[in-house]
Amino acid sequence: MNAFTQYSAKELPRIEQCLRERTSGLSPYVLPTVLHTIEAGGKRLRPLLTILTARALGYSGDGAYPLACSVELLHAATLLHDDILDKAGIRRGKPTAHTLYGTDHTILAGDVLLALANAIVAEYGDPALTACLSQALLATATGEILEIAHIRDVSLTLGKYLEIITGKTACLIQAACQSGALLAGAAPQVVRAACDFGLNLGIAFQLVDDVLDYTSPQEVSGKPKGSDIREGKLTLPLIFLLENMPGRDKETFTKAFKDNALSPELLDSILGTVVRDGHATRARDMAAQYLDKAKQSLAALPEAPETILLAQALEGMANREK
Repeated sequence: MNAFTQYSAKELPRIEQCLRERTSGLSPYVLPTVLHTIEAGGKRLRPLLTILTARALGYSGDGAYPLACSVELLHAATLLHDDILDKAGIRRGKPTAHTLYGTDHTILAGDVLLALANAIVAEYGDPALTACLSQALLATATGEILEIAHIRDVSLTLGKYLEIITGKTACLIQAACQSGALLAGAAPQVVRAACDFGLNLGIAFQLVDDVLDYTSPQEVSGKPKGSDIREGKLTLPLIFLLENMPGRDKETFTKAFKDNALSPELLDSILGTVVRDGHATRARDMAAQYLDKAKQSLAALPEAPETILLAQALEGMANREK
């Protein structure tokens, strides 16, 4: 267990307590849906990054916890909406909220969390903080819309794919770090370094997530293997595979993929080929490059125990299995 894992174990109870306290006053009609999402767990990476960045830059108060939780609530809201868009049945090994409480109810519960997160941020009275998280939410929604626009699009380029994952995932992780730096009153160049750290970490995080859809069994990842390809999403491992797929095989796959008619046998073949031919490893290698960029950004932060912990948060991420 490295120091970052130990630090996480120490901070998580405070984060969970803050999440419970901040959601406890919600309407009883929406609270069960919210609690189902929050209590499903997760890494709580975003709030941890907010707290660590703020402390690395000299902030020592408890005011980092509500801010950190607002970022997590934004994330939870996007998950509620994403699962509906993806028609996902399982999230983190549990039934998704919309399968239990209905689509309409879950959409509104996500809206409630968005409003609650913004209300928490407004308590700080800092327009820069409000703008930071509002812009991240705008980027997240835009990334999701862009992804939907390219569902079953086998011509999706690497550049457009990176634009999608930057929007839908990396910008909120970037905002987690940026908000911590703003709370600490850091100089503009240091805030920029915190942004760069979060952005590159976020891209790497999503790259690995996309690999896990091809390599990690459901009992480990919490969702069925091959979910992305079933939903018509071209992620990096599949982009790499298509670049190297023989013409006739590519034609067969493309037709089935566009028609949403992948047979179980063809799906299993694609999943196996991605791993066997090294496309999953190649995608992890790209994630490692972004993690290197993230680590370089930390050079602009002061020497502090929390800065070391931020660097340790990157260790092993390219090779994680869940």
